[in-house]
Amino acid sequence: MSDTLLDPTTLGDLLRVASADDFDRWHEQIRRTGGCADPIHLTGWTLSKDKTTGETLHHYSTESEPGGRLRIACGNRRASRCPSCAWTYAGDTYHLIRAGLAGDDRRDIPSTVRDHPRVFATLTAPSFGPVHNRPDRGVCRCGTRHASDDPALGTSLDPETYDYAGAVLFNNHAGDLWHRLVKRLHREVAARAGLTQRVLKEVCRLSYGKVAEFQKRGAVHFHAVIRLDGPDGPDTSPPAWATTELLADSIRAAAVHRYASVSVPATGDQPARTFQWGRQLDIRPVRAFGDGSALTEQAVASYVAKYATKAAETTGTLDRPVSNREAAILLGVPEHTWRLLDACFDLEPLYPDRRLRAWAHMLGFRGHFSTKSRRYSTTLGELRQARADFRAAQEREALGLDDREPDTVLVLADWQYAGHGHTPGESALAATIARDLQHNRETAREALAELEGATP
Repeated sequence: MSDTLLDPTTLGDLLRVASADDFDRWHEQIRRTGGCADPIHLTGWTLSKDKTTGETLHHYSTESEPGGRLRIACGNRRASRCPSCAWTYAGDTYHLIRAGLAGDDRRDIPSTVRDHPRVFATLTAPSFGPVHNRPDRGVCRCGTRHASDDPALGTSLDPETYDYAGAVLFNNHAGDLWHRLVKRLHREVAARAGLTQRVLKEVCRLSYGKVAEFQKRGAVHFHAVIRLDGPDGPDTSPPAWATTELLADSIRAAAVHRYASVSVPATGDQPARTFQWGRQLDIRPVRAFGDGSALTEQAVASYVAKYATKAAETTGTLDRPVSNREAAILLGVPEHTWRLLDACFDLEPLYPDRRLRAWAHMLGFRGHFSTKSRRYSTTLGELRQARADFRAAQEREALGLDDREPDTVLVLADWQYAGHGHTPGESALAATIARDLQHNRETAREALAELEGATP
């Protein structure tokens, strides 16, 4: 258990759960969910029969379970909502990104993809006004040398002149800005190769995997692995002219080109705006094992996976929709973040098609936090299916059904939703289970990383 003292109500409920006759089974259920913080409760049954003889091979009912319920993981990707399920999502994202960098024979991605030009690019938002920061030299404009954990970091120096409306509109159009960048990038690569875009498609393909991250100031920016392949994706070699330098130069040119911008018309009291990426553009080559100047495949995959489970709540905002701006004040949202959220409500009538009110808790951002191009690597769905197939095979073996052909077994089932979550005591116990599992996984991952690092 954690060293944090539990309140009497939680402690009493914890003792009730731990002393129950069916505690061991409850513990097993929660362990199978990974220590999920908000499990889904199901009631029902499943029946497996031999199609030919009608023999009952297996019967399961939740009637014998603790509380008459089966608990399954919620599957939420947000670390603020369920650290356990977010850990699983981060692991899947890690494998997805790393497969596109190092290859994965199980997913038909050859290891030769390591020889393809690939970079890790960070595209940031433009400035909407000065904010408190920690410059490499000197002190903040406010005259203070801020500590790394100072809550003032990222907040505006002058809230009255800060462009909060522009900030949330940029977040809202960030996905569109990314799509325009990708389109322009194809043109830039073709121009440097001396080819038309049509010919480029016949000899080279652009692939990427990216994740969104919120800066402390509440502006979204993107981290992306961008790679050049042959015409059929990672299993074909790119042409000889496709180099890391050409790719990096093309990204720089595309990021500042007027085509890779988004225009928002004037309406009401809001002026016309044209959004482009900020001046801080970082492009670094990705190496298999690193040479001191480049990122390694493991470092890039870990970085992307880390931010795939986070959202705007890292700025102090809420991790779920809010019905009105007053609720955010009552829930203690910091002033700078609240002003961004408030701007979403103010702008809703002016841009009704942008659904700013619905995405106010995301400070206007309405895109997916992690996305990839079609041929970058495997998919999250394939990874989840592989995990489900593995568990199903384990279950068949445990039931003695692994020697039977699946098409000879008839499976009948009836499931009903019966709620979600934990009691206070169950929540404390589930958090302990999740921490133990995460510690074991981290230990195993560190051992694997050391083994891979020692293998040339």
